[in-house]
Amino acid sequence: MKSRLMLPSLILLLISACSALPEPPQPTSPQLDRIRLPMGYIPNVQYAPFYMAVEKGYFKENGIEIEFDYSFETDGVTLVGAEDLQFALVSGEQVLLARAQGLPVVYVYGWWQDYPVGTAAKTKSGIREPADLAGKRIGLPGLFGASYIGLRALLNEAGLEEDDVILDSIGYNQVEALAADQEDAVVIYANNEPIQLTALGYDIDEILVADYLQLASNGLITNEATIANNPDLVSRMTRAISRGLTDVLDNPDLAFEISKKYVENLDQADPVIQRKVLDASIAFWKAARLGYSSPQAWENMQALLLDMGLIKEPLDLGQAYSNEFID
Repeated sequence: MKSRLMLPSLILLLISACSALPEPPQPTSPQLDRIRLPMGYIPNVQYAPFYMAVEKGYFKENGIEIEFDYSFETDGVTLVGAEDLQFALVSGEQVLLARAQGLPVVYVYGWWQDYPVGTAAKTKSGIREPADLAGKRIGLPGLFGASYIGLRALLNEAGLEEDDVILDSIGYNQVEALAADQEDAVVIYANNEPIQLTALGYDIDEILVADYLQLASNGLITNEATIANNPDLVSRMTRAISRGLTDVLDNPDLAFEISKKYVENLDQADPVIQRKVLDASIAFWKAARLGYSSPQAWENMQALLLDMGLIKEPLDLGQAYSNEFID
C-alpha cells in the first residue's frame, strides 16, 4: 500500500516541476538600419524603382527602413561626404567634383546607364547636331549641375566654346521658354521636357549627349567609411534597389500604379504624359548588368571636367566608383 501511494505524489511533483519551467523566448523582429536617402529632386515617377522596392518589401527584407529625402543634390553629396548620412542619389559629375574637394564619396550603383541630358529645339530652327548650336541662344537652368555638364559635352563635340553660343539661365522653365520662342534651344532631360513639348503639339529635334559620349550618370553613392566599416549595409542597399529596378523593367504598369502612392496628384496629372516619362526613363535604366559602372564613362567624365576647369588635376578614379557591391 505504501508504494502505491507514492505514485500519485510523484506524478504531482513532476507536473509541478514542468509548470515551473520558464517559457521559451519568443522570436523578435530584427533591428532595421534606418536610412535617410536624399533623392535630389521632388517626388516623381522617375523614382519608381525605389517605390517598388518599398512596396515589395525589398528594403525590409534586407534589414533597411528607408526614408526618402527630396532635397537638393549637392546637399546629399555634402552630407554623405561628411559621414552624416550613408547614402544619396547623385549624378556622376558630382562625385568627381566632391572628391576634388576632399569629400570621400564613392559611387556604388549605376542606376542610369546613359546620361539623359541633351538639347531640344523646334524643328523649324534646323538645330539637329551639336555644330548647329553655334551662335544660338540656349536656355538652361543655370551654369551648374548635370544640365550644364551635358551642354558643355555637346559643345566640346562640335569644337565650340561657351563664347560661341549665348547662354541664358532660365531656371526650370525650358518648356515655356522654347514654346514662346524666347530661346533657339533649351537644355533638357530626354525623359521629361521633350515629352511635354510634343504633347503641346510642337515638332522638335533633340541632340542627346548619349548619342555622342558615354558619361557617368545618376546613381547611388556612399562614403569610404561606410564601405570600410559596414560593407554589408552597402550590399544590402544595392540589392534592394536592384530588385526594385528589375521589377520595374519587368512590369512598368505595376510600377506606374505604385508610384501614384508616392507622387502627389500623379493620378490626376495627364496619365499619358507621366507614363511616357516612365517609359523614357526605363530606356536609360536598362543594362545587361544592372548597377554596373563603365570605366570608360568615368574616364570621359573626368576628361570633360578637366577641360572645363572644374577639376584641376586627374583623380584616382578607382577610388571614385566601385562595382564591388552589385550582384
